[in-house]
Amino acid sequence: MRGDAVTASALTLPAFVDERRISGFQWGVIALCALVMFLDGFNTQAISYMAPAIAKEWHLGKAALGPIFSSALVGLMIGYLALSPLSDRFGHRPTIIAATAAFALATLVSAGVRDVNQLMMLRLVTGLGLGAAAPSAVALTGEYSPKRLRATFVLIIYCGFSLGFVVAGLAAGAMLARYGWRSLFLAGAVAPLLLIPALVLALPESLAFLIRRGAEPQRIQALFRKMDPSLPEAPSSPFGLEQAAGGRSSLAALFAGGMGLGTLLLWVVFVVNLGEFYALQSWLPTILAGLRYPPSVVVAATTLTTVGGIVAAFITGPCMDRLGAYGTMAAIYVLGAVFLAATGAGLHAGFMVLMAVNFLSGCCISGGQKSVIALAAVFYPAPVRSTGVGWALGVGRIGGIVSPLLLGHALDRGAPPPVAFYVMALPMLAGAALVWWLGRVARKASAA
Repeated sequence: MRGDAVTASALTLPAFVDERRISGFQWGVIALCALVMFLDGFNTQAISYMAPAIAKEWHLGKAALGPIFSSALVGLMIGYLALSPLSDRFGHRPTIIAATAAFALATLVSAGVRDVNQLMMLRLVTGLGLGAAAPSAVALTGEYSPKRLRATFVLIIYCGFSLGFVVAGLAAGAMLARYGWRSLFLAGAVAPLLLIPALVLALPESLAFLIRRGAEPQRIQALFRKMDPSLPEAPSSPFGLEQAAGGRSSLAALFAGGMGLGTLLLWVVFVVNLGEFYALQSWLPTILAGLRYPPSVVVAATTLTTVGGIVAAFITGPCMDRLGAYGTMAAIYVLGAVFLAATGAGLHAGFMVLMAVNFLSGCCISGGQKSVIALAAVFYPAPVRSTGVGWALGVGRIGGIVSPLLLGHALDRGAPPPVAFYVMALPMLAGAALVWWLGRVARKASAA
């Protein structure tokens, strides 16, 4: 009787997931998505630690490293904007598996490159795979998470991305001196190749996708039963989708209903934050190595920027909920400008000062990157939230692509590293002003 009652009234998404306790099956989905994001982070960051060794072996100037850093970010942007929508046609599960295989194989081939052009092309392909995998991993996490914990679980898998940055640093410290820079490419390829069988065996398809496509009812029922074993094996009523669980909204919807100015402001904020993030993560190891810091210090300082972002995520989230999202983000960016300038001043101030300022900069820049995604979720209403966040991330990659190039040219032309950090502080102040303006736009829209 209990199973029949549940079947008759509850096989509608997302209400079915929202009304139940989390099952072991759902935890498994979240864990697999977090692992995909972890490998995404590892492969994104590892090149920054390899760069000094590559430049030395191939006799490259600093400006030549900028395109290497940016090529993967170009692929990432294309993956976000052009390839991730393929999941609407083929499903999240095959998209994640195919994208993981693509970036694993591109990374494996990268271990044998002999010149800059080969490396840039392969980093572009790697970025395409990374950019296609991440949005589907986020979408599956959101779908299999109850509403009361959805933001927390998305935060968890984004922390998986940041942990990939941390482990890339630890692996670089353990492997570069002993095995050379190509060993990091091998590690970044073998790990996702080992994950693929687990994805094939255990990663489910999106239930919303299966229902929209009219998949075999028994297959859909089996996935519902993995979350609630009390359901009967055979489906006894139609499956339903609430409007919020339907397909994607159009890009035009982000500019309707008075949201156009807010969307543009949010895109610029993403460009600023991701530009600062990738400039810092890409060039900090090379800058510190150029200042004759030992590899252990280079790895520790760079890793602390990511650790700071993970720590900050668990502080800024409650502050955004309780004190206001826009005011909190503006304060984060003002503090980020202060700490970036302090990082420039602290480059020659000794080990402890260097570690402290890098950690605090990471709290505001890496932590700000996660928090600005939450800001987008606050700004956009539910029907356009997925499209709004996805496009903000994609457009924001422009900052990630351009900033390593600009910083590389500045350093190659003789700009002192402290001055580079002082200049990097200025866009953070601009970001604070833009967030304050965005808050005013949002308040006017809600009052209308």
